[in-house]
Amino acid sequence: MNKNADPNNATPGDFEALFVNNRELDRISAYLNRFNPIRVMRMQSMEIRHSAILAWLLDPTENHGFDDEFLRAFLAQALVGSKNAKLSALDVSQADLRDAEIQREKRDMDIFVISPSQGWAFVIENKFHSKQSDGQLSKYLERAKKDAMDAGKAFTHQGIFLTLHDEAPNDDAADQYVALKYSEICEILSSVMTAREGRMGGEVRQFLEHYLDVIREATDMSDDQKVMANIARQLYRTHKKALDFIMEHGVSTEFMVAAEIVFGENLEYGDKLPVHGLDASVMYHSQNQRIFSFLPTTWLDALGDETSKPWIGCENWWAGFPVICWLQLNTKPDGVQGGLFLYAEVGPLADAEARTDLIESIKHCAQGRTKDRIKFRADATKPGAKYSKFFNRNNTTIEDISDAEAIAKGMKKLIKEFNPVFDNVANSLKEYSSRRGDQDG
Repeated sequence: MNKNADPNNATPGDFEALFVNNRELDRISAYLNRFNPIRVMRMQSMEIRHSAILAWLLDPTENHGFDDEFLRAFLAQALVGSKNAKLSALDVSQADLRDAEIQREKRDMDIFVISPSQGWAFVIENKFHSKQSDGQLSKYLERAKKDAMDAGKAFTHQGIFLTLHDEAPNDDAADQYVALKYSEICEILSSVMTAREGRMGGEVRQFLEHYLDVIREATDMSDDQKVMANIARQLYRTHKKALDFIMEHGVSTEFMVAAEIVFGENLEYGDKLPVHGLDASVMYHSQNQRIFSFLPTTWLDALGDETSKPWIGCENWWAGFPVICWLQLNTKPDGVQGGLFLYAEVGPLADAEARTDLIESIKHCAQGRTKDRIKFRADATKPGAKYSKFFNRNNTTIEDISDAEAIAKGMKKLIKEFNPVFDNVANSLKEYSSRRGDQDG
């Protein structure tokens, strides 16, 4: 044994113990790779897809074989025990709702349910991951009531606030909404499926089992998930060194893969890189699972070497220069889409006057079609300001954050759009650096 070896480092034997004939690891792998078409299509976190499935289940005329049984159970469960209920849960559970009409995205309402024979209307607001907007709930109810009034029809309107976890409606219409959780949908749907066993087709049952699996995992109700979590914890305790090494050195994301497509592989600080497919080049600084930082080489040339001309205050900030650029991928609430941003920032120069001069130089460099691409906050030059972003209209939507090619395309799109801005800023940096050199002289 090497006496100088670090006992905390993973050895080949550690990796053999983890990966060779490890039944617990095989069980977790099988669990993670089980087939579920909803996951395959990455629909499990998309609120709009859940609304579509629920609208189908609630519709008595659809081919699920439930008639109005799921609809009655869903509405009654939302109403039971609620002080905000306008209707009786018992009355709804025993009513004939086979005439109910189910509408999706009617006047922006997620799901709208109306039963002409009963004179009931339900506004269902579905929040799987997204947050409530101010006044959103009251707006939807008012729209539904106005539509009924305009049509000369009298309905009792009830709001239902459907959430992934325990969350109450929070605007001025809170007293007109009852709350229902997805965990309760699991119980309702399982019960109705059992009661209607003989009326469901095999394909419908299989689809609903997949859907229940998705909801159970999202609401922490999955027994299989709990078992796998216990196995995973035991695996980590047993193979901690090997797994820690993998997490430190082996973790990659689609964002990192996209960065390799655009900028190349095995990058080291200071590497000057052409941007694949574009007439642009950058100096590489660093990257992680969602950020890639760099300096356009034109900025680097304008500013000079940071060691021969230190930028006091920025020595430990990013690359040591008073400006930096980075690409950043932010995930949207649905867990599928993302926003890709190209940022540029002026850093914490110790000399406040020099920092203000730099910001004013960048402000005045924008011209022509690039003018609206540079915008500082109003407080950028106030005393004590240290970090000031200045790119504007600097993002693009990524429809699927698991698609490295789409992310790479977005990266190149932003860099191409901002390439003229890079050039304009480089000119201002050159003039600024020249003034600074004269002052230092």
